[in-house]
Amino acid sequence: MIALSLAEIASVVGGQTHDIPDPSAQVHGPVVIDSRQVKDGSLFAAFVGERVDGHDYADQAVRAGAVAVLAQRPVGVPSIVVADVQTALGALARHVVRRLGATLVALTGSAGKTSTKDLIAQVLRRKAPTVFTPGSLNNEIGLPLTALTATEETKFLVLEMGARGIGHISYLTDLTPPKIGLVLNVGSAHIGEFGGREQIAQAKGELVEALPEEGAAILNADDPLVRAMASRTKAKVILFGESGEADVRAENVRLTDSGQPAFLLHTPSGASEVTMRLYGEHHVSNALAAAAVAHELGMSATEIATALSEAGSLSRWRMEVTERPDGVTIVNDAYNANPESMRAALRALAAMGKGRRTWAVLGKMAELGDEALAEHDAVGRLAVRLNVGKLVAVGGREASWLQLGAYNEGSWGEESVHVSDAQAAVDLLRSELRPGDVVLVKASRSVGLESIAEALLDAEGEVAAR
Repeated sequence: MIALSLAEIASVVGGQTHDIPDPSAQVHGPVVIDSRQVKDGSLFAAFVGERVDGHDYADQAVRAGAVAVLAQRPVGVPSIVVADVQTALGALARHVVRRLGATLVALTGSAGKTSTKDLIAQVLRRKAPTVFTPGSLNNEIGLPLTALTATEETKFLVLEMGARGIGHISYLTDLTPPKIGLVLNVGSAHIGEFGGREQIAQAKGELVEALPEEGAAILNADDPLVRAMASRTKAKVILFGESGEADVRAENVRLTDSGQPAFLLHTPSGASEVTMRLYGEHHVSNALAAAAVAHELGMSATEIATALSEAGSLSRWRMEVTERPDGVTIVNDAYNANPESMRAALRALAAMGKGRRTWAVLGKMAELGDEALAEHDAVGRLAVRLNVGKLVAVGGREASWLQLGAYNEGSWGEESVHVSDAQAAVDLLRSELRPGDVVLVKASRSVGLESIAEALLDAEGEVAAR
């Protein structure tokens, strides 16, 4: 973080100083909410969680090098006491972002946010120092923590914004006002919470409403609900996609023999070939979104194409491909799942597995509400249509719907199986896998199916206790 005195921080967040011998002492390290992550010069924000109260770790944080604690009550060590730590953290982030003047790029969407954010960061940091959201810390706590890692050298700040309801993105854009806003898509993720795709579109569109007139709204030309958001912004609109009307578009899209996308990238500044290191055709749209951001920030088509061709995955468990010594390939895409990302992952598996035996190890897609049965059934049926070798549905009711969809799609469904838990899946796979097989593992994060991929890559083959 940029260096700020405790007195200045207290003024910014509207707090009272307690047990601070020197108000001019400066915070110059990261702001953290876990006392184990404290470094010399840190500010420790003490949140009260369901099971842990950060105030209990205040003394430990200061002994580890924290200059002070942001707290809701005096804690016997140097502290800035506020009415609400989350609100104070947001106020501090807003102050730092406005003081720095870095170009802030914000993105949202139902699927692909984290992968696209990682691509944008890898492209932009070739041009100038870039700070970006680690993993998917895209909520009211993770976003300000990311913004506070920016320094005087930071030129681009790339922030992923998530939403679980109307008003969430408006809140985040108030904390960190973007100049460039990117909306990827409107899908079925969290549809059970929102109530429908139109409500999801309403929430995601809050991002473009927050843009200044001199900013840019980057919208998916291939998604009608996203494209319609052009009417909700006073900023310049840039379209990306495979549509001929897109300003940044892809032509001659294809997959390599290993399942990696290649295409001709067109931007208003020229065209250049891209062959990605990532897996799956769905990354074409992500790459075009990143290219549109980079074009708006002055990069040439050749610079963008080179960066996209060299970019890798920065976040765990997202189409993470590992080949075992025996030739079995494990695709760990278990960080999260919704109907759109499930379909994309299955298509990637089919492409990667040409001439090889393929396995889809799938679990529950969460937060689908009344659409849950139909969506799980449809994913099971798609696995059959894509000629995936075998479906292993893992878990309870939703997994049974996956298996039933595959079974009802045709005779191939006899190659589908429903198992109760991750260890049962591992036991089955270890007994039946043979060299050359490709195994996809995917489910919502709450299911924890990454343990299957990890066990299959571990010599012992046991699922670790969670």
